[in-house]
Order: sequence, then C-alpha cells, then structure tokens
Amino acid sequence: MTAPWEKAVLFLLVAILGGQAIVVNSVPYDYSASTECLAQPLKPQYGGGMIVNPQFDKDLDGWVSFGKDIHRVSKSGNKYAVALDKSTPHHSISQKVKLEKDKMYTFSAWFQADKGTADVRAAVKTPDGFVIAGQIGVNASCWSMLKGGLTVKTSGDADIFFESNTTSEIWIDNVSLQGFTKEEWRSHHNDTVHKERKLTAKIKVSDKKGKPLAGANVTVTPLRMGFPFGNAISQHILKNPAYQKWFASRFTHTTFENEMKWYSTEYTEGHEDYTVADDMLEFANKSGVHVRGHNVFWNDQSAQMKWVEKLTKEELQKAVTKRIKSVVPRYKGRVIHWDVNNENVHFNFYETKLGPDASTKIYQAVHEIDPNVILFMNDFNTLEQLGDSNAAPHKYLRKFRQIRAGLPKNAKMGIGLESHFEVPNIPYMRAVLDQFATTGSPIWLTEVDVAGTDATQAGYLEEILREGYSHPAVKGIVMWASWSPKGCYRMCLTDNDFKNHPVGDLVDSLIKEWKTHAEGTTASDGSIQATLSSGDYEVKVNHPSSDAPTVHQIKVDPKSNEHEVTHH
Repeated sequence: MTAPWEKAVLFLLVAILGGQAIVVNSVPYDYSASTECLAQPLKPQYGGGMIVNPQFDKDLDGWVSFGKDIHRVSKSGNKYAVALDKSTPHHSISQKVKLEKDKMYTFSAWFQADKGTADVRAAVKTPDGFVIAGQIGVNASCWSMLKGGLTVKTSGDADIFFESNTTSEIWIDNVSLQGFTKEEWRSHHNDTVHKERKLTAKIKVSDKKGKPLAGANVTVTPLRMGFPFGNAISQHILKNPAYQKWFASRFTHTTFENEMKWYSTEYTEGHEDYTVADDMLEFANKSGVHVRGHNVFWNDQSAQMKWVEKLTKEELQKAVTKRIKSVVPRYKGRVIHWDVNNENVHFNFYETKLGPDASTKIYQAVHEIDPNVILFMNDFNTLEQLGDSNAAPHKYLRKFRQIRAGLPKNAKMGIGLESHFEVPNIPYMRAVLDQFATTGSPIWLTEVDVAGTDATQAGYLEEILREGYSHPAVKGIVMWASWSPKGCYRMCLTDNDFKNHPVGDLVDSLIKEWKTHAEGTTASDGSIQATLSSGDYEVKVNHPSSDAPTVHQIKVDPKSNEHEVTHH
C-alpha cells in the first residue's frame, strides 16, 4: 500500500516575479497518527523526512550518543536504538539537522520503556534555546507513537534529542522530521477545505408546468454558514440591541460565559435562579443560534461555592444529584452539548470528595437524563501549551477513554479543546488534532482566544482559526471573546460601540471567505452544478420568459445537496 507521503503532488504557486511562475514540489501532509500501543512500531512518516537512518537499519549511523547508547534487534527482526544508563533526563541519542525560520516541521517517533512506564519528550536545541516538539507516555509492553511539531525563531543548526523522567532504558525507533514551507502548509489548508468543507450541489430549475427550464440565470448567495462557528456571550447581550445585532449577524453557535454554571444558578444553597440563562437561551433561539451547555459542574476547587465546600461526602452527593436533575432536564433538547465536569484533566475537586470515579458517574447521570446530547470533556493547554504536562495529549486521552468506558455504547462523547493561546505552535496543534482524530469523536475548539496586542492577536488568531477550520476532524469552533463594557476576558473583537478591532475584522474576513457564492446558466436539463460550503442559501432565478425573478431558500449539506426550484 502506498503511503500518503509517497504520492508526491506537483502543484503550481504562481507569483508575478519578473514574469515567471514558481513551481514547487510538495509532499502532502500525513494526517495519520496512532494512539494505540502496538507490538511493533509503524514505518516512519515521510520515510523519515530529514532524518538520517530513521529506522536504525545502519546501527547508530547519523546519531550521536550521550552515554552508553546501543543498537538492538528484536526477535522479530526490528532494529531500534536503546538509551542506557540514563543519569540525567536528556541522556539518549541526538541528531543534528538544519532548520529554517519560516518553515513548519512535523515530527514523529516511536518509543518503548524496558520496564514500567515513562513520560518521554522530543526536544530540539536551537541557537535560541530549547523547543519541545511533543510528549508521550510509554510503557514496557508495546510501542507508542509520539507525534508533534515545531517552528524555530532562527535558521541554523539544531540538535534533536529525547528526554524521559526515568533512568531506565528507553527504546527509540522510526524517527521522522518533515519540513513544509508556509506556502505548502497553506496548500494543505486549501486541499482539506475543498475536500472536507465543500460539496458539489445540483440545482434544477423547472417552469410552472414542471418542465426543465434551460437558459435560466441562477445566482446562489449564502445566508448562513453550515460549519459551526461561534463566540461566547454574556448577560450583557440581553439589554443591548447593538450587541445583539452585531452578534446574530455573524455567528451560528454560542456558549454562555458564566450564566449556566452552578455558581450562577444556585449561589446560595436551595435558591435556584435560571432567569438570566433562560433569557439568553431565548435570545439565541430567536436568532437561530445553537447553544453549548457550559457547564454542569466545574472540577476546579476555586470554582466551588462556600456552601458546597463545607458539605460532607453524603451531602455533596445529594447536592450533585440535585444539580444534575435540575439543570439537565431544564435544557434537554435545547443545548447541543454539555461540558459535563469542566477541566477534569487539570482538577479533581469531585474525585477528592466523592471518589476516583466521580467524573464517570456524573457523565453517566447526565447521559441517562439526556441520551441525545453530546457529552464533552472540556479542558485547556492540550493544544496550546506544551509546557503543561498535566494536559499532554496522552493524559487527556487516558481520562477521556476512562470516562467513555464507563458509559453505554450509545453515549456520545466529544473532545473539547479550550484553545487559550499565547504564541501558537501551529505544527504541534495539527499533530495533536491528528492524534485526537483517532478516537472518531467530534472535536471542537471551544474557547478560542489569543493574548497580546491587536497587532499580534489578529495574525495569531488567523493561524489558529484556519488550522482548526481546515482540519478534517474539527467539527466546530467557538471563540471566547464575550463582550463586556468593562473589557473582555482576554480578547475583544470590538470596542464598546461595536466597531471591530483588528481581530474582529479578521473574523469577518474569514466568515466571508468560508461562505461560498455561485452563479450560472441552466443547461438543457434545467440544472446547474456548483461547489458550495454547507449552509443556508438564497437562490435567485431569472429567465427571459419572466419579468421578475423568483427567490428560494435552500440548505446544502451532505444529506441534501440536490435541490429543485420552480420559476414562475
């Protein structure tokens, strides 16, 4: 079977530079990943790419040893490197490579521990310091794939090496490093957007007698995006028509910033008040905006009310059950998701109070009441911060699988990645999404924002949103930029008069880009074909036989991409 990287594609990037076209040979990006522990490692992606001797077929040629590292052959004939006598975490092997500032690098390798378990990181020493390319948890029974990525600030020589938190042996095999120019990276976006986000729609026009109408001019104009794209809102929207108009004209999905949380609806024990959340939900419904339920619980100790902290185990269990039976039935069928026990990779308030299976039981109880809603495990720093070891992808997946194993087979679980970025590592972001795609569960970027000034925010936000929108496994994006007259959490799209900041202009530009238009003249069978993104459209038909156009509305999606309209 031919691997994706072997199918080299020749595409043209045409630039008017002295009247000449630039021809670039590009390797397609390999979106595959493995999150299973395997008896034998898979072949290196891209044939190893820039790495010399990636499969260790030639002993340790091309590699430099930190200590007593050796080459070994398994009983099955697989050759691999072994890091021995690890007196410090970085004792392993390294290889020197030349990296370029403006390139995106995807990295992968396979690891195994000789005994027990270990956390392994791939690191790169550059002229500007150390960069982490990715991390993985490994054990002694099988091989695990680390997939990551990096960029560098300065072009030049760099050393790739591996760190672990154990002095025991670490086995290394099938290492790969592949670089892409920014133009090539953008070509990946374009290819996957065309494949994953667009459809070939057929529109057939008939006259009032039902006969195909040839020669009709058809214009297809987007009304609403089909890809879920939204922004958080707060209660400030309820009495602010300008805010309402600005928001409803742009977004199809939302998350309430705080108003559905337990501390907002029952701050004082026994006194529930859903008035604000209900009013916000009514606004969303009237505006055709879908709502993510956020949240049933928050596992952070600091997010608990004082009265909750004082409860005994038995009292807390009763309060938890009461909360579930209050909020979930109230919004059953009215929210599309629930962030069930928010940030339970990082925090463990309920596990500490109620036992190690507390989160699983909470998910079970929510599913029992609303079996159709998608139950999300929502957390931060898995995409955005490699330095947070608590949020490493393998640790997120471990918790995700633990909870999913305790649910009925018909339960739907989703992966919620908050995405609170500072300086994004885009190759790493893509690699993490590749890994999570192996679960087959819907992935949403749930709270996207970027710290920094407007000048940097807009550029970084564009990179993040494009990466999310173009990734085949991402099913929706919600930003965390709820407006407040006193300022936003970290990112404001507008000023207080709802005039866009640069990040707001960027969002409007992407919405316009992601919507598609079409026009054409019907053939002899009365039809036209158009490449359209999923969504709601207005279809306007003109024909010489009629003085006035007819206007129709259609919805284009994978289940409905053929439409018949009548022109009178």
